[in-house]
Amino acid sequence: MNKPQQQAEPSTRVSVDLGARSYQIHIGSGVLNRAGELIGSAAEPARGFIITHPPIDRLHGESLRRSITAFPSETILVPSGERQKSLRRASLLYDQLLDSGADRSSAIIAFGGGVIGDLAGFVAATYMRGIAYIQIPTTLLAQVDASVGGKVAVDHPKAKNLIGAFYQPSLVVADTSVLRTLRARDYRAGLAEVVKHGVIADAALFSWLEDNVPALRRRDPGAVAHIVRRSCEIKADVVRQDERESGLRAILNFGHTVGHALESLTGYKVLRHGEAVAIGMVAASRLAQHLGMIAQDDFERVRKLLTALNLPVSIPAISAEDILAAMRTDKKAVGGIPRFVLPTAIGRTDVRSDVPQSAVQTALADVGAST
Repeated sequence: MNKPQQQAEPSTRVSVDLGARSYQIHIGSGVLNRAGELIGSAAEPARGFIITHPPIDRLHGESLRRSITAFPSETILVPSGERQKSLRRASLLYDQLLDSGADRSSAIIAFGGGVIGDLAGFVAATYMRGIAYIQIPTTLLAQVDASVGGKVAVDHPKAKNLIGAFYQPSLVVADTSVLRTLRARDYRAGLAEVVKHGVIADAALFSWLEDNVPALRRRDPGAVAHIVRRSCEIKADVVRQDERESGLRAILNFGHTVGHALESLTGYKVLRHGEAVAIGMVAASRLAQHLGMIAQDDFERVRKLLTALNLPVSIPAISAEDILAAMRTDKKAVGGIPRFVLPTAIGRTDVRSDVPQSAVQTALADVGAST
């Protein structure tokens, strides 16, 4: 067994190399205490506007504000929940920024999980045609995935993340120590995206996850630091090669075609994003098996690892027909035909748009969809 370190790894940096849009991801325990210094160096804002949820502000807001000494900052609170990722909430934030005098020399600081990162990033991308923004992710899912790569968006009632842009942050600050305050369910949801990175790009990471399930479940600092760093490296490399998802970057959507459909059909209130992605990965792997693309043993490894991490692996009471209809409106669909990221082995995937509907229906039924 590969044993994780017993102490958290020291602060480290991962570069996202995109020419003029390049930035650094700072990862480490306690790095939040240096956030102000790092923001000042990366963005040099005249003012900072921290957008966050009330619970995050109560837990960690003072630490962030204490770190900011080189420029004035103001905190804007947004209620919790995926439903805040809306054009209505974005419009309210525009009003608050205008009333506070935010201009092009200001920076937005997205301080929270995926909802805050997507929403605040969307506002930054569109306010005055774009102002600087910084990602300070406070959930595992955001640290390993959502905060990196520049996808910002709000939801539409018919589809998740339908209205958005590619807009890179100036900096990402991922303090792994804040993950100790996460609820168990939210922590587990983040692990789904780590499993995704192993399936799509790194068989060694996937094996490491299989070997270190107990350490991951107890949030061993060394194990957590390792998966955040390695996930950021994988995503940074993919984004470097394909910033705007014209080709390779599509592999990051493994599990998301079905996952987004499940989130939309349940009103974003039943499943965490990572939980929906976990189910979606099992469905995609089952579909790949039906198509002869992946071995039965590899399908079982994916399902077994997700189960060991206490993630859901079966579809709740939703019909296959409803899921198919939702997938046709997904932003990644072309002409109403959904694209599937399907594993060909642990560590390798293929993107397919020619999958027979009958095969999709069979795979969905196999993982619990009603007929």
